Amino acid sequence: MRPDAHARTMLPIPDRPAPGLTTYDAKDPDTSYPPIEPLLPPEGAPNVLVILLDDVGFGASSAFGGPCRTPTAERLAASGLKFNRFHTTALCAPTRQALLTGRNHHSVGMGSITETATSAPGNSSLRPNTKAPLAATLKLNGYSTAQFGKCHEVPVWQTSPMGPFDAWPTGGGGFETFYGFIGGENNQWDPALYDGTTPVEPPATEEEGYHLTEDLLDHACAWVRQQKALMPDRPFFVYLAPGATHAPHHVAPEWIEKYRGRFDDGWDAQRERTFARQQELGVVPADAELTSRHAEIPSWDEMPDDLKPVLARQMETYAGFLEHTDVQVGRLIDTLADLEVLDDTLVLYIIGDNGASAEGTLQGAFNEMANFNGMAALETPEFMRGKIDEFGSPSSYGHYAVGWAWAMDTPYQWTKQVASHWGGTRNGTIVHWPRRIAERGGLRSQFVHVVDVAPTVLEAAGLPEPVMVNGVQQSPMEGTSMLYAFGDADEPERHDLQYFEMFGNRGVYHRGWSAVTKHRTPWVMVGGTVPPFDDDVWELYDGTTDFSQAHDLAAEHPDALARLQRLWLIEATKYNVLPLDDRTSERLEPSMAGRPTLVRGTSQLFYPGMGRLSENSVVSMKNRSFSVTAEVDVPQRDAHGVLIAQGGRFGGWSVYVHEGRLTFAYNVLGIHLYRVVADEPVPPGSHQLRAELAYDGGGLGKGGDVTLYHDGTLVGTGRVEATQPLIFSADETTDVGYESGTTVSPDYTAHGSRFSGRLHWVQLDVDKDDADHLVSPEERLRVAMARQ
Repeated sequence: MRPDAHARTMLPIPDRPAPGLTTYDAKDPDTSYPPIEPLLPPEGAPNVLVILLDDVGFGASSAFGGPCRTPTAERLAASGLKFNRFHTTALCAPTRQALLTGRNHHSVGMGSITETATSAPGNSSLRPNTKAPLAATLKLNGYSTAQFGKCHEVPVWQTSPMGPFDAWPTGGGGFETFYGFIGGENNQWDPALYDGTTPVEPPATEEEGYHLTEDLLDHACAWVRQQKALMPDRPFFVYLAPGATHAPHHVAPEWIEKYRGRFDDGWDAQRERTFARQQELGVVPADAELTSRHAEIPSWDEMPDDLKPVLARQMETYAGFLEHTDVQVGRLIDTLADLEVLDDTLVLYIIGDNGASAEGTLQGAFNEMANFNGMAALETPEFMRGKIDEFGSPSSYGHYAVGWAWAMDTPYQWTKQVASHWGGTRNGTIVHWPRRIAERGGLRSQFVHVVDVAPTVLEAAGLPEPVMVNGVQQSPMEGTSMLYAFGDADEPERHDLQYFEMFGNRGVYHRGWSAVTKHRTPWVMVGGTVPPFDDDVWELYDGTTDFSQAHDLAAEHPDALARLQRLWLIEATKYNVLPLDDRTSERLEPSMAGRPTLVRGTSQLFYPGMGRLSENSVVSMKNRSFSVTAEVDVPQRDAHGVLIAQGGRFGGWSVYVHEGRLTFAYNVLGIHLYRVVADEPVPPGSHQLRAELAYDGGGLGKGGDVTLYHDGTLVGTGRVEATQPLIFSADETTDVGYESGTTVSPDYTAHGSRFSGRLHWVQLDVDKDDADHLVSPEERLRVAMARQ
């Protein structure tokens, strides 16, 4: 192997032409220049594939003893290694930013999700330029780079089509190719997609069998084939992050039917089965214990008998969703095998970016937006039973019950968001690299954290951490390469100290021991109280003898607990965790949180063609009176199509023309649809069309009277009996002159929603004197949960 000629600690690598004779005539025999060679990584650098699933607990996949079949994970594990002590941050965006940078999530400003960012350095959602992402380092060293799937690292005030794009994958993220979505979740049947920074529509419809995960893998497989066809000597870095299996749980019926009846005996029984299988597989030690159920989580027997078939169907849907996802991942593995590059590819398959999600309420949800708007009561047991056959379908936006999340985190306590306990932070992980890993089907139990991924990849590629990137001096990575563990199961762990914190739930691991305290319960979104931080009760566990954190030793070893508590405080200070912040409404209000906002005032002007505007990009008209005015030219024939629409099938409003008549539609959670239609059609010619909603006031989510106008003349009146108080959707957008995604009203489809006349502009005005839009801290917390 020839020595690497490049000094790679400064990126981009400086061009340094060698001095020498410069001839006057290129035909001179002394004319000599070295050939131009493309920049490549050091010889032997592998391809790298990092796969990160979403919201999959340790006890979900069959590879780690769970009930959901994951043949691809099992296949890779059989010829690779399982890591049973790999840890995440307990939440999606923080885990992803830590993975992509090799730094702790507070160090890169991602203390929680982007929607709750503050001006504090650890929670700003802004990655410092002193902490360049791994993809940028690899690209500047000659790798081809591509990301497919979810990106939840863009600050909310930068998510509009105007950027800035510094935090987008192909902006400052270091990826040459990106195909996926921006935000916490997306509709698997009809997603809001981007190709780079350009909004694109899905290539097929839900009726034609489109599914987001399949689409992502189509693009990933095609990209890898093209990369190897055109650049066979250049290694790639592919980051595959499907939105699955985050809610909404969407998958075709044939995948759900595979699990019919499998979960009829409930989550308590499922935990027992999973734990037995985990011990049989050896992914938990023989002396491990199954942790007990906390009183906050109901037992299966406590659930109403008439709801149990619906609850079982929720889990059948999730299981089918996870199996479908794993099978799609297998298509990319097959592509690498067909290209004969699988053995030369370092594959890290991280089965979950946090523990299983307990954000679906104690009874689950057909449309999770109901709970996020404080309207879960609309989903009565009778309503849920009536929807049992629609779970997973395009008409659903569902989530499973808390009990299933707890079962999917077997054998541990708690779930996603609870960073203190392993149920929120321990995720099964598989490493596959036949060229460098001799052992097949091995198990590794060294402590590993997601911040270790970036330094592992650099060491595998023979690349140093850069000390300078784009003229900015870099701070050291905070992870530890796990490459040492690939060759020896008995090698002492090198990552022996790690803090955890999320929404005040916090803990610390040090040399086998862990001290933890749970501060907030994920599914308690309204009501309830959280104690002062100093009143939180800490627990102590000895991981050398207690794999699952089953025995609290705080009373027996108070000195050890005090030492670890102090160590947590030191680490928290070091990595920008402080100040602890469990505020809710203040963090969701940009001016109080100290982050920028795109929209100010009470009026906003839009132009035709504007679209993909997130709720953060549009003035809020919730819980207040508002009006929509549009200037149009109407053709001689009947006009039709959307003037402006916000949201979609699962909640939103729209002003449009249908069969020539101005129409206002308000869709409450896909359960109630209110339409107000003008008494007469819009005549041909130039007109101002206007719709007004006079909010009733007196609280949140109230109704209002609707009036419609042509050029100031009243042409229709009607009534909306209820509105959505907090959020329309986590993925649908506002569109002008058309509607993307699902449609608010079934009067038209997205493909037929474009306005047939000429639309000049649309103005949205809200009542600045209406104070009913102010919401309580508990209610605003729902918005944050909806966008995770």
